Amino acid sequence: MLLYPAIDLHGGKVVQLTQGDFSRQQIHGDDPVAVAQAFVAAGARWIHTVDLDAARTGEPVNRSLIAAIVAAVDVPVQAGGGVRSVAAAAALAEVGVARVIMGTAALENPDLVAAIAARQRVALGLDVRGREVAVRGWAEGSGVEWPEALRRLSDVGAEAVVITQIEGEGLMEGADTAGLAEVLGATSLEVIASGGVGDLADLLALDAVTAEGRRLAGAIVGTAIYEGHLDVAEAVAALQARRS
Repeated sequence: MLLYPAIDLHGGKVVQLTQGDFSRQQIHGDDPVAVAQAFVAAGARWIHTVDLDAARTGEPVNRSLIAAIVAAVDVPVQAGGGVRSVAAAAALAEVGVARVIMGTAALENPDLVAAIAARQRVALGLDVRGREVAVRGWAEGSGVEWPEALRRLSDVGAEAVVITQIEGEGLMEGADTAGLAEVLGATSLEVIASGGVGDLADLLALDAVTAEGRRLAGAIVGTAIYEGHLDVAEAVAALQARRS
């Protein structure tokens, strides 16, 4: 399982939201490039970025910052937030983003995912409250539960699915391991967990999740890193040690 340190961008700053609430955000820096470089120096093999402004409005407010991050590091960068058209996805590919994450648009238009996946690498982003998938930057419920969403999107060409449990986001109270095991058993896609990790023990608990002989492909962590509860270098070493 790979650690994906998270760089969530809002108004050009590195932030973390609690339970997806924009009114409950913590600002963790104003130099996203330096943050990304520090993560890579500590051993991170991927960087996860989200344009939170674009997730809410569709406007790529932070695209230039994502481009700067890509240019400054030598590991792949995945990016989500506001990827709602072939043009938006292509613009991210043009600045070097290795994989785009599609949430709202994927659920509303599976054919669009297929069109983009034919051109570049795509991950699905399913942000869930309980079992319901939320859309538009977590602001609205979709009325669709994640098993149905995965069924609709099973053959559109995506290579992975990022599952964010909004109720645990930013709280550092542990991830929904039981729910993630259920997701693993319901899809052949790589599954990347997001939300709830508070320390190394929580991360290793995710690494132990199995279903149908499969494990999680990755875990996205933000708040625990920024607040000093999880050291990236220590976490990367611990994950590697479990596979050696």
